[in-house]
Amino acid sequence: MSKFGTLTIGQAPRADITPILDAVIGADLPRRHAGVLDGLTPDEIARDFAPRPGQAVLITKLLDGSSVIIDRSRTEAAARKKLAMLEAEGCSTILMLCTGHFETLACDKARLVEPDRVLPGTVAALTQDARLGIVVPLPEQIDSEAGKWAALRHEPLYAAASPYGGPGPTLAEAARDLAQRGAQILLLDCMGFVESHRQQASKAAGLPVILSNSLIAKLVSEIV
Repeated sequence: MSKFGTLTIGQAPRADITPILDAVIGADLPRRHAGVLDGLTPDEIARDFAPRPGQAVLITKLLDGSSVIIDRSRTEAAARKKLAMLEAEGCSTILMLCTGHFETLACDKARLVEPDRVLPGTVAALTQDARLGIVVPLPEQIDSEAGKWAALRHEPLYAAASPYGGPGPTLAEAARDLAQRGAQILLLDCMGFVESHRQQASKAAGLPVILSNSLIAKLVSEIV
């Protein structure tokens, strides 16, 4: 029997994301969850994935609940090997648990679903003429991830707030700021944002909120 695979850029399983997938994907379908950073110690992660000046970064979650910022291009290179592993183990559909933009990910036979290739067109069709406010986890991603939103009819507004806590504005503050600047619908552009984050953002902004991982899960459920 074929399997459904997921690949997080952190460490698997992602206890925050898998329940969202399980809610819409049948329990009879075997799963295989893998992570780019599986089995690595903090020192090994720092050695092999440390951010480099001027280069795009991503943020992800580790099994101990902590978060880490990693270099996007190094993560992409490691992800290619993990995708090959998942394919070899019989996964026929593989979902990337990251909304970041990647250029070179591919599978030989498995169907690879990359949220950054699915969300822009889908969100553009849903929001139509509404002004979208996008919350990204890191301020640096406002520039590095902006190119994928060309499908929107209007230039989106951006704010940064991490789903994993830490310094910087809270999600409620970011949502409220976007609403005050004219956003009409919000998008939480990170797979780490979960339903409780949607509720926080909606309450703070008084606006509809699109949750990336929930939307992707519903779409993927149609092809598995």
